[in-house]
Amino acid sequence: KAVAQALPQHLMFNASFVSGGIEFRGDINVGMAIALEEGLIAPAIMGCSRKRLIEIAEETTTLADRARSGVLSAEEYTSATFNVTNLGMYGVEEFSAIITPPQSAALAVGSVREVPVVKGVDVAVGHRMKVTLSIDHRVADGSQAAIFLSDIRQTLENPIRLLM
Repeated sequence: KAVAQALPQHLMFNASFVSGGIEFRGDINVGMAIALEEGLIAPAIMGCSRKRLIEIAEETTTLADRARSGVLSAEEYTSATFNVTNLGMYGVEEFSAIITPPQSAALAVGSVREVPVVKGVDVAVGHRMKVTLSIDHRVADGSQAAIFLSDIRQTLENPIRLLM
């Protein structure tokens, strides 16, 4: 949901490099990586930016179940405009996602870790998660990626925004 909320303000990450230039996608269809015995697939949650958090959560579960049962539609397999890959569930702290053409970017999500955090003069236990954005430099640059990641961070640090 945080990605789907950020993409309308950062259209270059919901775009493709094609002969003749950059092609911007109309819908925001967030692909989610699902590991199957046969290999990794990334079906899309269609129209993700128009869905509430609960709808995305429910669709994520349904999509994963349908992927494991082998009953996804061709559109779900091929319509992702941006991918999110989470290896954090396997304890992976950080990694780089591979961009799936024709997409221009992919977000890698690592595990949430308890780490020491300085708060004023005190040190407390805080929760931190590392994310990495892989981008096609023909479409966007590192400063645009940093601003996009900052917007996602602000949403995740203020989760009430996910309900908007």
